[in-house]
Amino acid sequence: MSAPLSELTSWHSDWKGLKVAVFGLSVTGFSVADTLTELGADVLVISETAAEEYERLVPVIGATLWLGSLECPPAVLTEFEPDVVIASPGFSPRHPLIQWAGENQVPLWGDIELAWRVRDKVLTPQGEPAAWVLVTGTNGKTTTTRLAATMMTAGGLRAAPCGNIGVPVLDAVRDPSGFDVLVVELSSHQLWYLGHQSGPDRLSPHASVCLNLADDHLEWHGSAEAYRDAKARVYDNTKIACVYNKADEATRLMVEDAEVVEGARAVGFDLGIPGPSDMGLVDGILVDRAFVAERRTSAQELTTLAELDERGLGAPHIVSNILAASALARTLDVDAAAIRTALREFELDPHRIQVVSRADGVLWVDDSKATNPHAAASSLATYPGAIWVVGGLLKGVDLAQLIADRGSKARAAIVIGIDREQIVAAFERHAPAVPVFEVFHSETEDIMARVVELASGIAADGDVVLLAPAAASFDQFSSYADRGRRFAQAVQERKGGADGDDDSATPGLID
Repeated sequence: MSAPLSELTSWHSDWKGLKVAVFGLSVTGFSVADTLTELGADVLVISETAAEEYERLVPVIGATLWLGSLECPPAVLTEFEPDVVIASPGFSPRHPLIQWAGENQVPLWGDIELAWRVRDKVLTPQGEPAAWVLVTGTNGKTTTTRLAATMMTAGGLRAAPCGNIGVPVLDAVRDPSGFDVLVVELSSHQLWYLGHQSGPDRLSPHASVCLNLADDHLEWHGSAEAYRDAKARVYDNTKIACVYNKADEATRLMVEDAEVVEGARAVGFDLGIPGPSDMGLVDGILVDRAFVAERRTSAQELTTLAELDERGLGAPHIVSNILAASALARTLDVDAAAIRTALREFELDPHRIQVVSRADGVLWVDDSKATNPHAAASSLATYPGAIWVVGGLLKGVDLAQLIADRGSKARAAIVIGIDREQIVAAFERHAPAVPVFEVFHSETEDIMARVVELASGIAADGDVVLLAPAAASFDQFSSYADRGRRFAQAVQERKGGADGDDDSATPGLID
């Protein structure tokens, strides 16, 4: 090993000869291996499977690839004797390889740790690395990340959305064009790995936000408390502003407990009238009272609910995301005019409360990205009384409370997925008056055709059919995007109407 890990805090440090075991070979794992080989490290990639492209490229970039079962650490790992392990975010704390690293006292990083250490590869015109703005939350991360980056770009900054959004942070760090700011979406898995950071050069974001907190990924973290603790790390060492959701007490408590850089502010947002350090709503106008000179007596208009409704951005949870993104942009002196301009151009990603058809008086809505109860609750609040398509892989989460609170108002429920029995039982207990239909098909290509057939037999003029599964997709589909795309296709084939956007599943994202 050429230098202690504590000294590897720059792209220009001496990484040559460092022995690194990289766990996982998705888009994130490959970005780690590619970066390290460029730095001159000795890299062993260990993965259960690999896409053909990555399997071909690993030896080309100068790394060694081992593929096989990971039920126990392979002998090649012990023989390699790594100086550090860098794991892709899919590896849970209880995975045998992560356990091996702990038992053998091998330092454990995630891709975010490596990206922070080498963030100075390309500098801004001021001679500094790009500022980092962090975004997490159970729901709304990708939308808020894209919104914030769009606002910053409209304000004249070179901003890149990256991280769990689909573009590895390491790819953004190494982009030769350079950026002024990286808006980094972080999953709870990536934040868990940041808990292993030590030393004076720990990640220190310019600004950070946790949008909301609800039970999710409990099978990965092991408990709701562990999931919450991982999310709370987003605020660690924040320099300028910790943005939090006033309507979600858990996020406020995270900020209160966070160790931040002296002088960092707490900035709240919600759909109510804002206080003097908040973003909020006044008579249908989105306003900033946090970043104006006379914030105790005045506010700055950002946009109006009427304008957002015209753009399809008026759902309450989207408005919350807009307020959070605006706060992040304002920390970088993006003015209100630029924010308004950005909102006039912004389009939601597919599979987020996306209307895929209007036919025979029925609205068909794809919110396949609603992969947990909290997200589905927002969808059901936007479309109360909908015919609700629900189900999938529950990831250890119970839908009983969601069904009692929101599902009981549904016109009917169509239940899909491997965990159907649990969902049907919850309807029987908490919403017995709601008609429930099950889709028993196990073949992916048949599922949504049957969903649309059932919904068509139920729906009447004025109804909404809402795909908001409250569950992950991997039991029957390749991704939430695949699930939503198949729903839209089945609707088009049977009903016609507004075309749904096609997109490809992005590997490496946390569902």
